[in-house]
Amino acid sequence: MPEHATPPRPSSSPSVPPRPPRPSCPSVRRRRPLITGCLAVAASLALAACGTANGALQPQPGTGAPSVPGAPSGGPPGGPSVVPAPGSDGVPVSPDSAPTPPGRPTGTPKPSAPRPATGAATPPTASKPPVRTPSQPPTTPAAPPATGAQTPPAQPAPPASGGSAAVVRSTASGGRTVALTFDDGPGPATGQVLDLLAQYGVKATFCQIGRQAAADPAMVRRVLAAGHRLCDHTVHHPQPFAALPHDKAVYEISAAKDMIVRAGGPGTGVGWFRAPGGGFNADNERISADLGMRPLGWSVDPRDWSRPGVASIVSTVRSQLKPGGVILLHDGGGDRSQTVAALRQLIPWLIAQGYRFDFPAS
Repeated sequence: MPEHATPPRPSSSPSVPPRPPRPSCPSVRRRRPLITGCLAVAASLALAACGTANGALQPQPGTGAPSVPGAPSGGPPGGPSVVPAPGSDGVPVSPDSAPTPPGRPTGTPKPSAPRPATGAATPPTASKPPVRTPSQPPTTPAAPPATGAQTPPAQPAPPASGGSAAVVRSTASGGRTVALTFDDGPGPATGQVLDLLAQYGVKATFCQIGRQAAADPAMVRRVLAAGHRLCDHTVHHPQPFAALPHDKAVYEISAAKDMIVRAGGPGTGVGWFRAPGGGFNADNERISADLGMRPLGWSVDPRDWSRPGVASIVSTVRSQLKPGGVILLHDGGGDRSQTVAALRQLIPWLIAQGYRFDFPAS
């Protein structure tokens, strides 16, 4: 052993034989640059994949050209201007075509497309109108009512009947006409009056009491057969008629009309109502009008019911009559011989004066 050699130290652990030195191989040194290049390429691919996952700019299919270099990141303030796809009425045809919130591109993104990272520039997209399909019917909102449109005013309900409540005191035609009216029948003088009217071809109006008509329906039918008209003169001829309560007035008027119609038979018309003693008021005028009858008054009253004499009856009619007048006479309610005698004088006189015989206004 040389002198300068140091003797080995004793060790408590078992001795490990030393690793033999790796021989230097020229082939290994030649492959090292190739391995290093492969690792560099692998690292580049890994970085590219990570950049894509982290939101690197990737152009999407059908979106046009890529972003222009130098453009501000994120587009104009408030996001790109997006116009909704209009339908035929100028409104979105489906929820998918509603305006896009600022900063979000139009269209529905595909599930596989990556979402752009915040702050990344978004390439401009072309807005295409949505395609209508049977599963996507148009959802056009209801149009509001036109401004200024006016609803036609509601028409008032028609009255219970077409009758007027105004009391009639003239003929239907006016002019040089006269209307003969006879009250309180049918009675013993009614047949004589009918014979006299038929002799001259004169038409008249008969205001009949309900119970009288019910007692002599044959005479009621004779009146109608001769072409004369009928008028309601209450059931019992109560007076003063204007003082009757409403319910009693309704009965006297309506029941009398029913009696006259039954006596005259089907189709019998009763066109007027005459209050006993001329006792009209607003209530009974309205009742008669609601029943389809016109309240009937008069303009000439010789008071023949009181039997003042034939001469008095004739002179009163001549003095009071004006063209278009309505004469009040009686064919019932007692002895009407004076009335019949006066009528034999009045009819020829009226004809000589140029009067035509008419019905009251209705």
